[in-house]
Amino acid sequence: MIWEFGYAGLVVALLVLVVSTLRILREYERGVVFMLGRFWNVKGPGLIVIIPGIQQMVRVDLRTVVMDVPSQDVISRDNVSVKVNAVVYFRVIDPEKAIIQVVNFFEATSQLAQTTLRAVLGKHELDEMLAERDKLNIDIQQSLDAQTDAWGIKVATVEIKHVDIDPSMVRAIAQQAEAERTRRAKIIHAEGELQAAEKLLQAAQMLSRQPEAMQLRYLQTLGAIAGDKSSTIVFPVPIDLLGQFLVQSKKPVAPQV
Repeated sequence: MIWEFGYAGLVVALLVLVVSTLRILREYERGVVFMLGRFWNVKGPGLIVIIPGIQQMVRVDLRTVVMDVPSQDVISRDNVSVKVNAVVYFRVIDPEKAIIQVVNFFEATSQLAQTTLRAVLGKHELDEMLAERDKLNIDIQQSLDAQTDAWGIKVATVEIKHVDIDPSMVRAIAQQAEAERTRRAKIIHAEGELQAAEKLLQAAQMLSRQPEAMQLRYLQTLGAIAGDKSSTIVFPVPIDLLGQFLVQSKKPVAPQV
């Protein structure tokens, strides 16, 4: 009886030992294995064997992580205080570095993203933050990726989500935009007047070289105004036009045979 109990206990102990030595890693997981405290190998995915008491394994997820960067107080280059938050997409590409080089790679990346966001945006003016978001996203991503490379982290994308401005600054920006639109409207109007004056000058020069064209234009104007029969209009007749009629009337008429 005692022998059977000891045999059953031995079987259970062996089963527990076998189960404790086996690890199953999914396709997106890797195991960083240490032997007696020293790095030994990176294993997975699939079934791997760990020697209890001698080897230890740390699981690492290789999938892309979506990390929300809390709202940060940023002072722009033109001394405007804004609140900016963003989202960072990153993943582990080197499990060994991610475990050995940094204590908690997720927390380290989060803190670094916050400081990098403030540092990069602080070099730009408010107008650039609002109008050139794509360029700023690339600048933050490249700066963050260069610093996390030593941890085996690849920062794929950084997206600025919101740029919150003080209400007083919103009114000032609206006034600035309105003044800018007014300035552009005045410039366009002035350019139109300049082009019209140039065309009128060219027309006047052309008409001055050809008196007949001037007379024809005058008659066309008379015809256009005469179409309005609601009032009586008196037109001055050019002297040169009358002179031509007088010359024609003074010509001798040939006698009829």
